[in-house]
Amino acid sequence: MSVQNRPVVGISVGDLNGIGIELIIKTFSDPRILDFCTPIIFGSSKVINFYRKTLPEVNINYTNIKELGKVNAKQLNIFNVWEEDVDVEPGVMNETGGKYGVKSLQAAVKALKDNQIDALVTAPLHKYAMQSEEFQFTGHTPYLQKEFQANDVLMLMVAENMRVGLLTEHVAIGDVAKHISKEKILNKLNLLKNSLRKDFSIDKPRIAVLGLNPHAGDEGLVGKEEKEIIRPAVLEARKMDCVVLGPYSADAFFARGTHEKFDAVLAMYHDQGLIPFKSLALGEGTNFTAGLAVIRTSPDHGTAFDIAGKNLADESSFRAAIFTAIDIYDARMGYAELRQNPLRRMSAKVLANVVDERLED
Repeated sequence: MSVQNRPVVGISVGDLNGIGIELIIKTFSDPRILDFCTPIIFGSSKVINFYRKTLPEVNINYTNIKELGKVNAKQLNIFNVWEEDVDVEPGVMNETGGKYGVKSLQAAVKALKDNQIDALVTAPLHKYAMQSEEFQFTGHTPYLQKEFQANDVLMLMVAENMRVGLLTEHVAIGDVAKHISKEKILNKLNLLKNSLRKDFSIDKPRIAVLGLNPHAGDEGLVGKEEKEIIRPAVLEARKMDCVVLGPYSADAFFARGTHEKFDAVLAMYHDQGLIPFKSLALGEGTNFTAGLAVIRTSPDHGTAFDIAGKNLADESSFRAAIFTAIDIYDARMGYAELRQNPLRRMSAKVLANVVDERLED
């Protein structure tokens, strides 16, 4: 549903009491972003106006729409998911903030399913506040995996200078080793390889795999997962028509800048990947859900209740999430076009040779 050749990007507002709506207002206060996409906010103009009052120096213009097929390509669009008044309490984690954040997400996902938007950018939800009898997920990723019936997905952190995928996501550190298997590593590497090709236009990806234990196990002295599981998986993954190396010791890998030699890194657990990513991504990291047929990105941070409503939130990561979604949309359009026109994948020299041979025949 692109409008004037620009993708329509749907945006869920996140927890009403977090920094999500502040990020949205600050991001779209720069009208130049409308040159690249047509945004639709799934939420409530009443809540948007509540937060506008906390941002006296920020100005945005928007249009209320009742039908998703009638968007204004020249303005920010707000699709009112609910009409009732809602008590907004910035910085307070409560059921209301999570409940309406989920309503926004569900409406945006329905629009994505119905092809009424081209991509989804999600503002942060709090994992505890979002829980209810109707919604029992540990985050956006498992919810989206279920809604779009994906066999597996990969949490992929994206920045200009690095990409880091996670083998395990929100798993207690004491349980991480139980969730590591050769099959799982191979599945995630396959997802990562396919995403690098389709979503980032990298034909021959180079992927690094980190070890689980200190010093990547020191040949089995401080853990056997590397010798028994991770290294065999890496060796088998080399049959995937891409370069896969490892396992690397996680501390030295990032400290020496080795990540810059690869197109992506597969980390074994959440903090192993996200601590260096957030340290090196310079505040402009994006969380992308690889493996879905649809496009979903988000900022690389949470609800930040401690600064909500205080005009202190930095929109850099949220803005990056918008542009990452646009870039991936463009990459997928180009990938689909190449798949439909296989001759375009040939170099000019190869194509010329084919033509010459046919003329000689």
